[in-house]
Amino acid sequence: MSAYVIVGVVPGQPDTVVERAAVFAARFDAELVCASVDASQYRVYNLGDGTMTSLPFSADSPEIAEDKFDPDLASRLAALLDGGALPWSTRALAGNPAQALGDLADTLNAAMIVVGTREATLRASLQEFINGSVAAQLAHRQHRPVVVIPLAPVPADQALPWDPA
Repeated sequence: MSAYVIVGVVPGQPDTVVERAAVFAARFDAELVCASVDASQYRVYNLGDGTMTSLPFSADSPEIAEDKFDPDLASRLAALLDGGALPWSTRALAGNPAQALGDLADTLNAAMIVVGTREATLRASLQEFINGSVAAQLAHRQHRPVVVIPLAPVPADQALPWDPA
């Protein structure tokens, strides 16, 4: 199999994002690559196959180590994806989430990248305002499709979180 669909995953994320990404991967006859990005680390070496080594931004632990995928998140993904015919794998990445997902997509020549929206809370909106939306960054820097799975759509008759009250 040489086709890939990448899905950005984070602990506590609703299953909907991975479930929808799995549907896309099946339709493309592709492997689903579940990628988690640790923004508290920065990439030191890209090992050429989508794996990497990284260093923390903190000087307290300066040793280089190959990134490890969160075992609880891996268990959750296995519960969702094992038992089906869809091939899937995990990748632990480091750095800016949009950059890391985009670089992985380039390395694998992925068909698409799937991400979820953030919760529609004031805190999440403020964080997105300061750091920027991963989906928006990907959409402006990718030549491949970026699919955004809405997690908590705001009804049309309600204000968006960033709209003035």
